[in-house]
Amino acid sequence: MPQTPLLTGMLVSRGYNNKNLYQSPNQTKEEGYGNAGLCYRDNALVSGSLEALIHHLVPSMDYYPDMTYSFTFLLSSRLFIHPYELMSKVCHLCVEQQRLSDPQADKMRIRKLAPRILQLLQEWTETFPYDYRDERMMRSLKELTQRMASGDELYRKVVHQMIQVLIRKLTTLSQYEEALVKVNATATDRLTVLKAKPQAIQRDMLSVCNDPFTVAQQLTHIELERLSYIGPEEFIQAFEKKDPLDNDKSCFIDHKKTSNLEAYVEWFNRLSFMVATEICMPVKKKKQRARVMEFFIDVARECFNIGNFNSLMAIISGMNMSPVSRLKKTWSKVKTDKFDILELQMDPSGNFYNYRTAFRGATQRSRTANSTREKIVIPFFSLLIKDIYFLNEGCSNRMQNGHVNFEKFWEMAKRVSEFMVWKKVECPFEKDRKILQYLLTAPVFSEDTLCLASYDSEGPENNMEKDRWKSLRSTLLSRV
Repeated sequence: MPQTPLLTGMLVSRGYNNKNLYQSPNQTKEEGYGNAGLCYRDNALVSGSLEALIHHLVPSMDYYPDMTYSFTFLLSSRLFIHPYELMSKVCHLCVEQQRLSDPQADKMRIRKLAPRILQLLQEWTETFPYDYRDERMMRSLKELTQRMASGDELYRKVVHQMIQVLIRKLTTLSQYEEALVKVNATATDRLTVLKAKPQAIQRDMLSVCNDPFTVAQQLTHIELERLSYIGPEEFIQAFEKKDPLDNDKSCFIDHKKTSNLEAYVEWFNRLSFMVATEICMPVKKKKQRARVMEFFIDVARECFNIGNFNSLMAIISGMNMSPVSRLKKTWSKVKTDKFDILELQMDPSGNFYNYRTAFRGATQRSRTANSTREKIVIPFFSLLIKDIYFLNEGCSNRMQNGHVNFEKFWEMAKRVSEFMVWKKVECPFEKDRKILQYLLTAPVFSEDTLCLASYDSEGPENNMEKDRWKSLRSTLLSRV
C-alpha cells in the first residue's frame, strides 16, 4: 500500500508511535451483520455502516488506523460520499469527539492527539492530492491543521510543509493538463496537412530516428509521465454510479474526474493510429513500407524487453488495423517471425494468459530490481481498467442490510495500490526532445483517411473495396 514517510520522524519524536494503535476501541466482532458498527470475519473487516467506517478512520488518543485501511476507505468512500463531505465529517469528529474545541482542553491531550490527526491528513494529501482541487477540501484542511498547530512551533512547520507539498502537486498537475491541451491542439489530421503542404507528408518516424531502442525509450518516457499523473481515485470514479441508498434524485457525481486516465487511453489510441499512418503513407513504395513495419516490430520488441507492455500493445494494435493488415504485398516482404512471437505474447485467448504470465515475471523482476531500468512495469492499461471494471461489477457496493461491502473494496484497493507502485518509477533513459515532439504531435490519419491511404498504397482487390475507395475519395478529398 502507499506509504507516507513524509515528516513521520518529526512526529514520532513528539509522542507519536505505532504501539497498540491498530486496535480500535470501537470494533465489533459480530460474525453476523447488524445494523451498525463494523463486522469481521477471521479478524478481517468485511463490512460496516458508512458512519462506523468513518469513525474507524479517525484517530483517537489510543488508536490509529492501519494505512491499508486508510487507503482503501479513502479510495472507495467516494462511491458513497463526496470527499469534501467526508472531510467535513472527519474534521467534526476530530474536533468535537476529542473535545479539542473546548478552550479549557488539556494542552497535553491536544499535543498527543495532534500528530496522529496530522499524519492522517498527510496520508490523505499525499495519496489523494487531487481531492484538494475542491476549495471546500482545502478550506477544511487549513481550518483543522491550524487548530492542531496552534501554540506549537513544530506542528506549525509540519502543517506548512504539508500544505506547500500539496500546492506544488496541484500546480504541477495544472501545468501538465495545460500542456496536454496545447499538444492536442497541435495534432492534426495528416490528410489536412497533405492538402495544405504536400511535402510535409514526406517527414516520417524513420527520418526522425531509425534506432528502435531509442524510440522504445522515448515511448517509455511518455508512458511513465502520463501514468504518474493518474490519481488512484480515477479508477473508482470511472465506474461511479448513483448510490441506491442516496435519496438525492440527482446524479451522485457532479462530473467524472477522470481526465488523466482518459488522456492516457487517448495516448494509446494515438500511438496505434500513428503506427498505422507511418505504414500506410501512399508516397512510400512497398519496400519502404516493409522497412517501416520491421522497424516498428523492433520497437515493440524493445518495449517488451523494457517492460513497457502498453506501448507494445498499441504498436501491435496499429499493425493489426485492417488498413494495415490488408497490405498483403507489403507483408510478403516482411520477416514476420519476431512479430508472430510478440502477437503470441499479447494473444487475448485465455483472458490474455500469455501476457499475464509475462507481466507477472516483469513485476517480480521489478520487486527485486537493483536498477531503475529493471523496476519499469507499464501494464497494458486497457486490460487493467477492464479487470477493475469487472471486479467492480461482480459484487454490489452494499450488503442487504445497508452495510458497505468492504470485502470488495479490499480487492479493488489491492489492484490500485499495485498501480501506485508502478507509476512512481522514474524513467532512467535520457530524453530526446525531437523524438518526443514527433511522437506526441506528428499528424496522423483518422480512421477514414487511413483507409483511403491504404487503398492508395495497394489498390482495392474486390468490388466492396472499390466502392469503399470511391466513397472515401469523393467525401474526403472534396473537403477543404
